[in-house]
Amino acid sequence: MLMATSRTAYVALGSNLGEREQYLKKALELLEDHAEITVVRISSIYETDPVGYEVQPAFLNMTACLRTTLDPEELLQVLLHTEQLLGRVRHVRWGPRTIDLDLLWMEQLCWESESLLLPHPRMGERLFVLVPLSEIVLQSETELYEFVKECLGKLEGKEGIRLWNRLESTSEFVPSASFED
Repeated sequence: MLMATSRTAYVALGSNLGEREQYLKKALELLEDHAEITVVRISSIYETDPVGYEVQPAFLNMTACLRTTLDPEELLQVLLHTEQLLGRVRHVRWGPRTIDLDLLWMEQLCWESESLLLPHPRMGERLFVLVPLSEIVLQSETELYEFVKECLGKLEGKEGIRLWNRLESTSEFVPSASFED
């Protein structure tokens, strides 16, 4: 029996409707509950000003490092399904949402299909992605680490971003019976 190769993947999470922090935590729980995904590291949560479509509430954003045996398309489908489970509706591009999950990068892969580009084509343009990502990317992941460091040097001060909550570990997103959609 062949063992599937496990890869590191980075995901951005965002929410600006309802109980924003609870949506982030619930998304992490759902990902962790998947048989082929392990949440390895999570960033702090940041409150950020909207980008693109600006007439909407502020976002809470964070990033997560995953280990997965899924290929990029399969992981994307899990992310989209998780968004659906948490009530994501797509009315306006970059508009308000309960949860947004973006696959940013997957270990040693450049990927281009109709539904997915890796690395994510706009991750280097957004402080709400780069700041939390800089907390969890390991220096040993040289290519991504250098990319984040270089992009952060170019973007400082261009978007509003404020520390919201510093989570100490992945154990802080324990399942909560009080979470309501």
